Amino acid sequence: MPLPAILEAYRQRVEQGLRAELTRLEAPERLREAMAYSLLAGGKRVRPILALASGELGAASGDELLPAACALEFVHTYSLIHDDLPAMDDDDLRRGMPTSHRRFGEALAILAGDALLTEAFGLVGRAAREPARGLRAALELARAAGAGGMVGGQVLDTLETGRAPAEPEVERIHRLKTGALLTAAVRVGAILGGAEEPALEHLTRYAERLGLAFQVADDLLDVVGEAQSLGKSAGKDRAMGKTTYADLLGQERGWAYAGRLAAEAAAELAPFGARADALREMASFIVRRDC
Repeated sequence: MPLPAILEAYRQRVEQGLRAELTRLEAPERLREAMAYSLLAGGKRVRPILALASGELGAASGDELLPAACALEFVHTYSLIHDDLPAMDDDDLRRGMPTSHRRFGEALAILAGDALLTEAFGLVGRAAREPARGLRAALELARAAGAGGMVGGQVLDTLETGRAPAEPEVERIHRLKTGALLTAAVRVGAILGGAEEPALEHLTRYAERLGLAFQVADDLLDVVGEAQSLGKSAGKDRAMGKTTYADLLGQERGWAYAGRLAAEAAAELAPFGARADALREMASFIVRRDC
């Protein structure tokens, strides 16, 4: 099967898994509706695909890994719902649709995000064949999503809005805000798949470079993209006074940097041979996507 088709097959498995997990929830119907509205609105499903592909390098099957892969998308979607709120980015459009708070009101949007974050940890626990692996995977996700990861990066991003941080500070923000959860996706999958430490180190370096490449590409697309293709408001970062890689590097240097990061990420997969081709394809996709 061609590699793009393999990634699409992963994506379809994730979509089915997300729908199945929503049906299992015991929740008020309006809350379930709000959760489903954002969770099933589409998207590239980069994080769950990374979890599946990295986990399948080891001994775990896709069916065993799917709940944890869905957990990564639960956390990512919660972060998007909360990022879009008036107190944060105050956005009206996400994945081509009105944002959650525009559709359901702020209170229910906040609670839908809270529910997605909380339920994610139950999914990780259910994915582990061995309790020790499940605990370790849950700790990885907590670190990546919490104060020392995604939330901390969002705080730094908020504090730097309207200022002109230098490139090292911009990189720090994005390694936390975006890169931490992408790295956790790879590490959670690998841990549940029983990866040994040398393999986990290679996969971690792969994920760290991939996460930064992803953010550089996102910053560049925010400048040149259109809302219809991006699925979100274009040019919002610049309008809010946020310093991005597009400002620091410009288009030509920025895309060259993203390409170099993706190549460095792919190089870390050499020990896995052809088994890691799906992860290589993901690195390539990150810097050639147009939305």
